[in-house]
Parts: sequence; structure tokens; C-alpha cells
Amino acid sequence: MIFIGSSGWSYQHWQNCFYTGVARKDWLKFYAERFSAVEVNGTFYRLQSPATFKKWFDETPATFKFALKANRYLTHNKKLLDPEPSVLIEKNHAVALGEKLAVVLWQLPGLLKKDLPRLQGFIDALQQWPEVRHSIEFRHVSWFDDEVAAKLAQAEIAVCLSDAETWPMWDRVTSNLVYIRLHGHARTYASSYSNPELAYWAERITQWLNEGREVHVYFDNDAECAAPFNALALRAMLDVL
Repeated sequence: MIFIGSSGWSYQHWQNCFYTGVARKDWLKFYAERFSAVEVNGTFYRLQSPATFKKWFDETPATFKFALKANRYLTHNKKLLDPEPSVLIEKNHAVALGEKLAVVLWQLPGLLKKDLPRLQGFIDALQQWPEVRHSIEFRHVSWFDDEVAAKLAQAEIAVCLSDAETWPMWDRVTSNLVYIRLHGHARTYASSYSNPELAYWAERITQWLNEGREVHVYFDNDAECAAPFNALALRAMLDVL
């Protein structure tokens, strides 16, 4: 299974490039007619209400999937300490997405260095939420080793392959879920991916699909409206391969 989309859809600066002529209230419907999934980036900054999640559920096709970026309170404020209450809050808020919620992404801060006991406590807390898959975006290189990978593999948690100019990418697959965030290789959050760069990812994705893995790809280079068009181009390449 392959799911391709962008990291968010409700960007005002997309009004005259991707949503030309579309009323704002119809943006999610318009988006969902073109993509199979979306990563909700806004939940990192503010918890959404169950009513909002129910609205999104009702506005999207039955096969559409959501990936939620978990709120920064646990990852950035508490730095994974005492994780059980925060995991349950996330779960209870998102319950209205039902079977459309496929993955929860947990992004760690760039200054948080490898801490195996802290990671293990977090992994244990995620067992409270077995209904969805989980992916962790590590941004400090101290995490990038076999010891951490083994813990993630045992728990079937995916490393987030996070491509950006600003931080390093841990190019490691630890589960039958492959989760990719493309933030902009030359300029983080802004630059468009060239056809050769997209072809590189298309080849790798094809290999993972042939191995029986589920692949999620979300473009977070939204600042100059590249994200939706890069996603469409990658999808077209994969249709050909």
C-alpha cells in the first residue's frame, strides 16, 4: 500500500496556486479527491477537538487516511518523560477519526540526544495505542545507531525518513511501515524537488512496496506551494513504474 500527500492542506498561501477558484470550506474535499492521505501538521501546535476530527472524517472518502503529528507537549516540553498520560490524551482526541487514522508521527526536538531508558519508557507507553502505527522522527544524530533501531524494530515502530537541508536524515527502515517526510532538500520547507530527486524516491518506494511494506510519503515543502505538485508528480511516477 502506498499513501502520498502533503503535510497539511489548509495553507492560505495555496489559495492562488493549488486551490484556485475553490472555496476555502471545500479545500479538504478538493484535496482528498486528488490524494489518498494527508499528514496533519497543525496538531503538533494545538490539539484538535474530537468534533473537528469527526468533521474531517465525514468530509473525506472511505479509503482516505490521516497521519497525525503528535502534540509537542510530550516530545518537546516533557522530552518523553512521564509519557502515559500524554499518549492517552492524543488517543482520546483522535478517536473520531476511526479507521481513517493510519499513523501517528512523534517528532523529537533536535537538541534531544540519545537516551535509551527514556525511549523505552515512551515505547512502552505507546502500547496503550495499538490500533494505529507509530513513527518517530529523530533529529539528533546520536540516535542513529543499531541499538535504537533494534528497540524500534522489536516494537514495530518506524523510523521517519526525514529529508531536509537543516537537519540530518536517518536512512533506516525498522518495520513493515516506511514513513517519509520530504521537507525540501535544498531549502527546508520551501524548495521543490526536481524530477531526478523524485525519481530517486520513486525507485526506493517501488522496492519497499515489492518487499510488502506499507509506505507513507508526505511533502512538507509548503512555503512556496511545491508540496502538492511534488506529491502529484511522485504519484504519477509511481503509476508508471
